Amino acid sequence: MLSQASIDKIDYELTKYPADKRLAAVMSALRIVQTELGWLSKESISDIAKYLGVPDIAVLEVATFYNMYDLQPVGKYKISICTNISCMLRDSDVIVEHLQTKLGVGFNEVTADGKFCLKEAECMGACGGAPLIAVNNHIMHEFLTPEKVDAILQELK
Repeated sequence: MLSQASIDKIDYELTKYPADKRLAAVMSALRIVQTELGWLSKESISDIAKYLGVPDIAVLEVATFYNMYDLQPVGKYKISICTNISCMLRDSDVIVEHLQTKLGVGFNEVTADGKFCLKEAECMGACGGAPLIAVNNHIMHEFLTPEKVDAILQELK
């Protein structure tokens, strides 16, 4: 069941599109619900579909296509690291190894305390700041070094 807060935000997004194009708001609706719940369950995807008046599969297709949507629980802090060519050429592999060692998890794993999840991300479109990470899809950190990563993790604890 969608919360009233989510419904209000989805309703606002719907004002941006013609009344007969409710499917256009699916990405926003997924983001809104994921931000509130932390991830997207089958039930929440179905609730979004029902609210928008579209088939469940139409919402699921979007949720499974983009890697910013989480279809299973993630840690309190989801750390997505870009490993595409620009970041790779600027030593993202060093940052990946440092994060995996520091957190004790690999990609798509959650730390034992439930605080952190490490995800491999597609290009985030900020190649000039490579290597970079995004925390919970909302806060980006660029020009990473192992020392800078340590400071970010300390701040999140």
